[in-house]
Amino acid sequence: MTKDQYLRMVEQTGEEIDWEKCPPEMDDFPDSIHTALNIYNSLGDRIFSDVGFTGKDFTNLSFLYDNYYIEDYQKDWIFEIMMFVERENIKASQKAIKAEYDKIKRK
Repeated sequence: MTKDQYLRMVEQTGEEIDWEKCPPEMDDFPDSIHTALNIYNSLGDRIFSDVGFTGKDFTNLSFLYDNYYIEDYQKDWIFEIMMFVERENIKASQKAIKAEYDKIKRK
C-alpha cells in the first residue's frame, strides 16, 4: 500500500490518520538518505551461487564519496545508512535461499 492509497482509505472510512501506520514515500526522507541509497546502489554486488548475496563491494566507496561531494562529517552517517540497507538485503537473500533449499528438500 502506498501513502496515497492509505490516505484515500482513511478518508473514505472517516478514521483519524495514524502516521505510524502510514507508509513513507521517498520524498519523506531527507537528501542524505537519497544520497546514501544512490551510492549504495552504485556499488557492485558480491553474489555466490551457494550462499547468495554476501554484500556490496566497497572498493570504489572513496571514489563515490568524492563523486557525490560527501564531506568528512557526513561519511559516517552515509555509511551507517548503507550498512542498514546491506543487513536487510543479506537477510532477504538468506531467507530466499533457505526457502528454495527447503522447497527442494521436500521433493
